[in-house]
Amino acid sequence: MKEQNSNIKILIVEDEMAIAEGLIDICELKGYKVKHVVDGETALAEGLSGKYGLVLLDLMLPGLDGFTVCDRIRDKDKDLPIIILSAKNSDDDIIDGLKYGADDYIAKPFSVPMLLARIEAVLRRSRLTLEGDGKMVAGNLRINFREYMGTRGTEELVFTRKEIEILEYLWSKRDHAVPRAELLKKVWGYENAESVDTRTVDIHITKLRKKIEDDPSHPRLLVTFRGEGYQLRASPE
Repeated sequence: MKEQNSNIKILIVEDEMAIAEGLIDICELKGYKVKHVVDGETALAEGLSGKYGLVLLDLMLPGLDGFTVCDRIRDKDKDLPIIILSAKNSDDDIIDGLKYGADDYIAKPFSVPMLLARIEAVLRRSRLTLEGDGKMVAGNLRINFREYMGTRGTEELVFTRKEIEILEYLWSKRDHAVPRAELLKKVWGYENAESVDTRTVDIHITKLRKKIEDDPSHPRLLVTFRGEGYQLRASPE
């Protein structure tokens, strides 16, 4: 595993040195190459340099905050994996982090095994590819998976990479409900998805409904079947 990880360079963005040193040790012990920076401006420049396979990003930084760094990186690079690490752990904070394009959000304090599992899961995930032309049409909703864009009626929509991965997988399974654990395994890459304690799926689904549904409080396209999972329908019912 160390030899395989040695091909991956992780950018650690953390201004608290005690935490940064721990993150550096954890990543280097697993064989990852590491670069550490402490402020938002440097983080943004490094994140856009094309040298990294993953960014571990704190939110409270000198200069640009982590949300801004994440947003600006994602504006230029839709594929670079970003994991936010933050002591801010309210639902609003997590929603903001995911809205700005983070792949995952880990609240401090966290355990070393959990952090490593989440890093490996994000790195392991592969871009989903559907047969066909990479497009979705459902009611007045049209999405181009390859361009991360779509329309709902006359309204233009822009999606994050993770949102597209979720929609694309659900669309490929649109004849039945997809369990939450299956999404965690197939879209996020978690091997032991049944034991993962994270609200990231629910938060992403809520965000997606606000984009694709005419009335997000009464979804007709992206629906939940209690005890079964989520279904993306080809037409509203």
